[in-house]
Amino acid sequence: MVFSTTSFLFVFLPIFLLCYALLPWRNLTALVFSLLFFAWGEGAYVLLLLATVGFNYFLGQHLEAGSRRSQFLALGVAANLLVLGYYKYFGFLIGSVLEIPIPPEDIPHLPLGISFFIFQSISYLIDVYRGDSPRARSYFDLALYIAMFPQLIAGPIVRYATVAEAIRHRQISSYDVYRGVILFIVGLSYKVLIANNAAQVADTVFGFAPGRLSTANAWTGIVAYTLQIFFDFAGYSLMAIGIGRIMGFHFPKNFDFPYTSRSITDFWRRWHMSLSSWFRDYLYIPLGGNRHGPYRTYVNLFTVFLLCGLWHGAAWTFIIWGVFHGLILAVERAGLGAALQKIPRPAQHVYAMLLVMIGWVLFRAETLPQAMYYLEAMFSSVPAKGISFVRLVSTENLSFMLLGVIFAMPVLERTRAFRNGEDPDDVDPGGATLRDARGGHWIYRAANGVVALALLLMCSTYIMSGTYNPFIYFRF
Repeated sequence: MVFSTTSFLFVFLPIFLLCYALLPWRNLTALVFSLLFFAWGEGAYVLLLLATVGFNYFLGQHLEAGSRRSQFLALGVAANLLVLGYYKYFGFLIGSVLEIPIPPEDIPHLPLGISFFIFQSISYLIDVYRGDSPRARSYFDLALYIAMFPQLIAGPIVRYATVAEAIRHRQISSYDVYRGVILFIVGLSYKVLIANNAAQVADTVFGFAPGRLSTANAWTGIVAYTLQIFFDFAGYSLMAIGIGRIMGFHFPKNFDFPYTSRSITDFWRRWHMSLSSWFRDYLYIPLGGNRHGPYRTYVNLFTVFLLCGLWHGAAWTFIIWGVFHGLILAVERAGLGAALQKIPRPAQHVYAMLLVMIGWVLFRAETLPQAMYYLEAMFSSVPAKGISFVRLVSTENLSFMLLGVIFAMPVLERTRAFRNGEDPDDVDPGGATLRDARGGHWIYRAANGVVALALLLMCSTYIMSGTYNPFIYFRF
């Protein structure tokens, strides 16, 4: 079940919020609805989720003290990775790496959100072992943390220490509800209005047969996909953060205007921040980080992003995408990053976005040959023999894509900061543009509410009319 569907918006979510508000057992209500949410699309695989929780809960009880803590940790990490490896990579390993023919029906089904709940399980074990987090006081506490439906499918990846206290004791203020509703509606608008319109263009272009893709078509398609993947993923993250806020949980923000980056290093500080911090804390730093000289640092960066690409999907395109980013980060670390600081800011932005879009070609393409063909079309001035821009991009598509370009930058945040007499560089870059200070005037809140209601009605109309509604992260 995806947030931008009628079944979620008009059935699941209202019933859940009603029960959550009226019933005295908030944790039990949240857990039951989270398991129902997972079982809605995955059926019996909910048993895998519950078994994962039970296994990690058992190990967590032995990680705070004792002589065999390290063995329990190694067992837990290895077992979690084996579960992820079997369901996500078995078919790729047999069919693509070992090149052994395997019938599609013999490839294990990929359970929804497994990459996220396995990573949260691993972070829980390591944090308890390190003393950075308390162990779960009950199986149900850990089950709620791992299975909580707002962030189960596509994150953000939440640390147990972030929500441990709130699981036991939380107060929900009217501002939390207001803020959560605003965040959810903004995220829904990102997804339904901007990402879906961009997806119509991107999916059309990436579906072109060889020989039909002109240079103009190729650039149009990758610009559309660049907008689609950001507003799809950032929109989903905002919806998750918003629902969590209504429930009394404060999930970490996941995006910080990544398309304003001036280098690939800067991009990864802003893009999917919960995943980047996960790889930093649980892989890059344990590998040695930058503490053992430059060459070891380059190897560590390369290793981390190779695995980051593999985490995103079991395909050579994702692996090469990870390698591509790892190499660029190593080169920037070796001196290119310092050189970039000496050129004008606009040139830095062009450099970063050009490399990001090249990477998105690798990320979006179904195969490496398709990616190479697409990149060739982008940079070789292929004559215009595809579809004209007017036929490819409707007025509606173009309008929302232009809005996407605006909302991908902190334009409204900086305007609001200027209006309030604040430092434009010291604003909350949470990604939601309809925000006000906790103590903001009621007129601003009322105005935000009116705009949010209008956006909700517009999104509902799009959803009920059955418009194009893909969800990128179902692939992962």
